[in-house]
Amino acid sequence: MLLHLSTWQEVEAYLQQSRGIIFPIGSTEQHGPTGLIGTDAICAEAIARGVGEATQAIVGPTINVGMALHHTAFPGSISLRPSTMILVLRDYITCLAKAGFTKFYFINGHGGNIATLKAAFSEIYAHLEDIQIPNAQRVQCQVGNWFMCGSVYKLAKELYGDQEGSHATPSEVAVTQFVYPEAIKQAPLSEEVATGHRIYGAADFRQKYPDGRMGSNPALATPEHGKQLYELAVKELSNGYLEFLNAD
Repeated sequence: MLLHLSTWQEVEAYLQQSRGIIFPIGSTEQHGPTGLIGTDAICAEAIARGVGEATQAIVGPTINVGMALHHTAFPGSISLRPSTMILVLRDYITCLAKAGFTKFYFINGHGGNIATLKAAFSEIYAHLEDIQIPNAQRVQCQVGNWFMCGSVYKLAKELYGDQEGSHATPSEVAVTQFVYPEAIKQAPLSEEVATGHRIYGAADFRQKYPDGRMGSNPALATPEHGKQLYELAVKELSNGYLEFLNAD
């Protein structure tokens, strides 16, 4: 059940059965010479919809722009500042908490979002109590990072070994190839790829990682791999969502 394709009456009826909602959250940022700029949002959205179908949960609109300031020296990348992202999430959750939602499960496709999401949750809990939302103390938020699922990590290592890397990875590129086979990209990739540098500002990031990859070889990706990774992520995160939904 997709929120944006539902009516308010359908949402009201849903709330009689469940107080949980799933939000895909990703990023709009460069993913190397062959990775789509929307990779992180594409993966999160596809997997969240799969989890929604498997668990009969409502799925909110994808949050396509995340915290990716360090990628903004590459054309096409868009980022929210951490403070902006916190306010966006606060406003989303405040509206839905007023309606009766209490369990917010974010399926995340971007490592750079993790710290800001955790900070946002602390801000949100305090804000809801400050404005005295009914049942504010019952509101809970959790993050499920699809790329950190144990089964996904294991398969990615089996398929790609050390060439998985940590950004513009073959695993995430493979999922986008599965979801959008018509948008598969080809480009020359150098055998040597930068890895191991600390992340600071955008200009420094581009200097250290000139083609945008971080230790990865996305040429290894295939749509068939993407299907396998997608199915593993949906299964593991479906279990995670149901455990979160049913926990006190």
